[in-house]
Order: sequence, then structure tokens, then C-alpha cells
Amino acid sequence: MRKVLLLLLASALALPVLAESTRFWRQANYADFDKGTARGVALRSDGELVLAPRYTVVADPDLEFLWAVAEDRQGNLYVGGGSPARVVQVSRDGQTKVVFESKELEVHALAADPRTGALYLATSPDGAVYELPPAAAGGEARKLFEPGAKYIWDLACASDGTLYLATGDRGEIYRIAPDGKGALFFSSGETHVRALALDSKGNLYAGTEPNGLVLRLSPRAEAFVVYETPRREVTAMSFDTADNLYVAGIGQKVRGPGLPPFLPGAAPPPQPPVQQQGGTITVTATAGAGAGVAPTSRLPFMAGGGSDVYRIAPDGYPELVWSSPTELVYSLSFDSQGRVLVGTGNEGKLLAVDSPALFTNLVNSSAQQITGLLHSASGRVYLATANPGKLAALGPELEAEGSFESDVFDAQLFSQWGRISWQSRNHLSTGSVQLFTRSGNTSDPQKNWSPWSEAYADAQGTPIASPSGRFVQWKAVLRATDSRTPSLSAVSVAYLRRNSAPVIDKIIVQAPGIGVRGLPAGAQGPEPVQLDLPQPARRQPGAPPPPQGQQRMEPPPQGLADPAARSVVWSASDDNDDTLVYSVFYRGEEETRWKLMKDDLRDRFYTWDAAALPDGAYHIKVVASDALSNPADRALAGENISDRFEVDNTPPRIDQLAAQSRSRSVDASFVARDTYSPLKRAEYSLNAGDWQPLFPAEGPTDAREHRFAFRLENLEPGEHTLVVRVYDQFSNPALATTTFTVK
Repeated sequence: MRKVLLLLLASALALPVLAESTRFWRQANYADFDKGTARGVALRSDGELVLAPRYTVVADPDLEFLWAVAEDRQGNLYVGGGSPARVVQVSRDGQTKVVFESKELEVHALAADPRTGALYLATSPDGAVYELPPAAAGGEARKLFEPGAKYIWDLACASDGTLYLATGDRGEIYRIAPDGKGALFFSSGETHVRALALDSKGNLYAGTEPNGLVLRLSPRAEAFVVYETPRREVTAMSFDTADNLYVAGIGQKVRGPGLPPFLPGAAPPPQPPVQQQGGTITVTATAGAGAGVAPTSRLPFMAGGGSDVYRIAPDGYPELVWSSPTELVYSLSFDSQGRVLVGTGNEGKLLAVDSPALFTNLVNSSAQQITGLLHSASGRVYLATANPGKLAALGPELEAEGSFESDVFDAQLFSQWGRISWQSRNHLSTGSVQLFTRSGNTSDPQKNWSPWSEAYADAQGTPIASPSGRFVQWKAVLRATDSRTPSLSAVSVAYLRRNSAPVIDKIIVQAPGIGVRGLPAGAQGPEPVQLDLPQPARRQPGAPPPPQGQQRMEPPPQGLADPAARSVVWSASDDNDDTLVYSVFYRGEEETRWKLMKDDLRDRFYTWDAAALPDGAYHIKVVASDALSNPADRALAGENISDRFEVDNTPPRIDQLAAQSRSRSVDASFVARDTYSPLKRAEYSLNAGDWQPLFPAEGPTDAREHRFAFRLENLEPGEHTLVVRVYDQFSNPALATTTFTVK
């Protein structure tokens, strides 16, 4: 009897018993909350939700995009944009009036004269600077100066009424004196001068493209490079009350020899793997001579590579205070607390930067870009937006109430919800915080989910009233009470996923003569043979991998040649990531009862002694159980059945072997038969020589019985030994021998 082949261990490491237990969906940082939807709620970068400054849309200028906002001495607001080029006045009572319109593409810059209250505006491309009389005086805008530049990007008006123009595409700055005479003031050698700012001493600061320079110019046009940013383009600049200059830079530039290093003490800005393309603002050429379109590399909304905001101290020291690999900064200003405000795209965010380590997302506007910011004398901050073009006001008072909806959580499996709990960072009950939940079985909460639950008031933990399902979402409502403001820093939802049955995905019975073994990762063994392996086990669509620390490393099994062996390999999966144990059964093709071959298997293969099964056709059944990971009343099993396979352990039979001698030759013949499977091949060996192939007279060797006849010639006189060997389809061999004499 053939020796039974013992199974080898699949791994030298013990596998942990994984179980479906209570899990927690916890949100407690900026990245988590940033996926949700805030209304009247601001999100701090340290993961705290607080009430936001009150945000109100005060005017709709009926323009697709706005570029600038300014205020006169009477408190009237002006917004400029396009297309076409237009300036709209917004009075203190919210009434709007078009005070300027031309055939140019856009109004890109506005500036108010602090002496006279006049408003200056610049049109592009191939535009001009116009002067609009004070609102109280009335009157039409008059053309003040044409610099002959392609673009006028920014205006800055000094306290004495001197007006400076930032232009492209020759990178020039023009100056218009108080008497209205304009002339070239400075040529930067850059392609564009994009932004201007004046300090308290009357020095002019300019930001450029494509080298991202920050220049300081004296009234006599004496230039000094204050800082070369690591960014390609400076898009906005603004001074705070302490004469710190804040600079916004966007885009990536190729650094070459001679370029300064990154900011002292600061890491280089993030380099995203894929540059973000900008928003949907489009610019088309206007009719007429000289009309054109700004190159896409010039338009900030077409830039990629993220943004930085730097603070340059009065002594010239630069510091990185905020950075993003994706957001694009369009505008800078300050709030009533002195924090720098950053208007971005292309998600229309307004950020307040407290420090290099802390910022607050104050507003997610309905527009794609916040292109202009103005800190009004009233203490309010005004926002000009694009896509669509709106004028909005922010603060200084906070919203009395705000809400926040989390993103939708997918538990991957039907789940029973546990308790919801939450906390604020300082653990003080300042103001009112209430949470609500809803649940469903589709990823879209608007499609037949449960309604929002009643409010949960116990932050320490309240059973969730929403029905069991696969998806859940929470909502928080924050209300100010008695001058106390609420906050929220963490929310936790407990859930228990329903246990699902294991799945045997595929069973493959290996060819005869192959054993299967498992080896620890990296272990070496005898030369393996090729196995027919099933595809990796399937996971539910969208299902995440097992939690870190529960991922079971199972090297694929290896095959080895063993004539006495027969093997089966299978793949299995369990959506709960339970530890599975397997049982292997067999059944003859004509039989009705499954018989156990082996149980309590942890490996996904089994090898048995091939002689243990009689000749015939069979099926293998594998049953997987998750009983090791679940209580008895929750344990489930799954099974699958292999394709039909055959067993043939009986070798062929060789009959009537004869050798009739002739002069220097012999005629040999025999008959080979097999009781179960067709014959596969035949061969002979003369006098222990090499094996030579034989074929039956009818051609292929493919029937259960064949007659073979062949002649051996040019033999030496004397005694010879002839051995014939025949194999069936399962490689079972049969041999026969005869001895003859040649005379």
C-alpha cells in the first residue's frame, strides 16, 4: 500500500483569530470634517467646528466673474469684472447701479483715491485707466491714461493721489501723477507685474511672474528684490497694521542655478503628483484691432501646483504661514481680529490664518473662486467672487446658529448602529450642540433614506434611533446661547456589521502526481512544480482591506512532484474578515452521500494519498466555517463543489508479448489494455538502451486497447532482452520483458 502523504504546515507563524466586533466611525480632524457640508459653521485646521462669521450675499451684479472690489469715502462699494467690462456700484442700502461699461473684456482692478474719493478702474486687454468722479459729484467716467500694455493687472493709489499701474506682458509699472500725467515708472524685466501694495513709508511693492519676485521700489524707482518666492507667480499682496507684508504665490517653477533656496527654516512647498487644473472661467477675444486672449499660463485660474502665503517682516525676513498643494490663492485681506484672510479657488474657500500652525476655513461659498477681498471701514469683510459673480459680506458678528452635515459613511455591510457620542476640544459645554442621524442602503442620502432622527442631547453617548442599514450620516446643529459659542471637535458612531457567510469562490483539483504544501514567507524548499491556482478571493465591491494588524499574510501554496499524491486547492473570502476553518468532502459520481476526507483545516489546500480513492469519477466539496470568530448562534458556513475529476490508480496490462527471431532481426508484438482510461503512450528498450517510442498500427495511442507490432534489425548474434512500457492517461505505467536469441 502506498504511503500516505502528510500535510506540511502552511506557515510557521500562528494566525490571529479575527472576529466581527463593534467598530467605530470616528471623525476628529480637518481632513475628516472637510468632506462634509458646513452652513454657518467654520472649520479650524486643528479639527474644531465653530460658528462662522455671518455670511450674506449683498448684491448680484449680473456678471459671470468679478475681479476687484473697492469702497469710497461714503461707504459705497464698487465691483469690477466681466464680461463685458463693467463696474457696478452697491450703495449702503444694497441698491446696485452700473456706473461704467465698455466693450473691453473685463475690469480687472479698482482703486479709490483717498483724497478726492474718485474711483480709478483699469480695463483689459489692450485697455486703459479711467477715472470715475465721486458718487456725490456724479458724472461719467473719463479715460485717464493708456499705457499701451496688453494687460493692466492691478492699481495702487498713494496718499498723495499718485496712481500706480501693474501691467503685462512686458512687466512694466506705470505711474500717473496727481495732475493726470502718466509715464513709465519701472521696467521689471519680468513678463508680468501682477500685484501692487504700498507701505506706510510710501514705498511701492510689486509681485511678478514668472520668477515670483517681490520688489520694493522707492518713489525714485530704486528697486530692490525683497524676496524671490519658490512660486511662479505672485497673485496678491497686502500690508497689515504692523507693516508686515503678506504675499500669495501660486504655481510651480523650474528651479535653476542662481535661484535662492526655500524659506529659512521652512520645508519646501508640497509637490502634488498631479497638478490641479483650474476653474471654469473662460476668456475670449473681443472684436477689433489688437484684441487678444491672455495665455493660459498667465491666468491664475488656469494655474496648477497649489499656493503659498508668506509673511515678510518689516526687516525683510520671509516666513511661510500657509501652504496648499491644490488651492489657488486669488486675494488677501484682514479681518477685525487682524488675521490674514485668504480667498481661494477652485472651491470658493475663505480662510483665516491664525499662525503657521493654525488656520480656519470660514466660508465655502457657492462660487468657485473668491477673487477679491476688502476690509471695510465698517468692520465687515466684503468678498467678490467668480463663477458666479457675487458680492458678499462677512461678519464681524458670528452666526447665531449653524449646521454641519458629515459625509456619508459606508459600513460595507448591513449594520446595526450603536451609540453616537461627541465632544468639544476644551470639554466645556459652551453653547448648544445637538446631533442627528439618518441611515439608508444607497450611497445617495437623498434617495429613500430614513428621515433625520430626533436630536441627541447626551454627548457621552446616545443609542442611535436610525434604522439598521449599510450607510449612515450625522448632522450637528450649533447654537450660541447667552453669549457663549459652541464647538465640536470629535464625533464617534458605533456599529456592528451583520455576520455574512464565508464564500468558497473556486475549487481546483490538481493533476495526478502533484502534492501541495505551504511554506512560510521567504522559506526555501525543493524545486516546485506548477499548480493550477484559483483567482484571488473576491471582496465585496468597494470593501476596504482588513484593518491594519489584521491583514493575514498567506503565501501562495507550492506544488511538488509526488506520484502518490492527489491535491485540491481553493480560494475563499469572508466580508467580515473572519478566521475560517475548512472541511473537505468527496462523493463518487454515482453516489448520493458526501464522505468526510478531512476537517479542521486552516490551509486552503489539501493533499491525500491517491490510492485512497478507487478508480472512478468524483466531486470534491469544501465547507468553510467562521465559527472561530463568532459566537455559536452567529456562526455561518459556506460551501462549493468542484468540477468533475477522475481517479485511475490501476496501471495498464501488457499481454502476448512475443519476439520471433530472424536473420539479424526480430519481429516483436504485444497487446496493451486498460480497464478505466485510454492509453497515452508506449515505448521499448533493447538491452537496457534508451527508450524508443512505439505507435500502434492504427495511428494515435488513444484507446483502452491497442496492438503494437515492430521489427528490430541489424542485431548482433546472441541473446537480447526487450522491455516494453505502456502508460495510461493518468501516467500509470505497465512493463513487460522478454528474452530472445539471434543466430
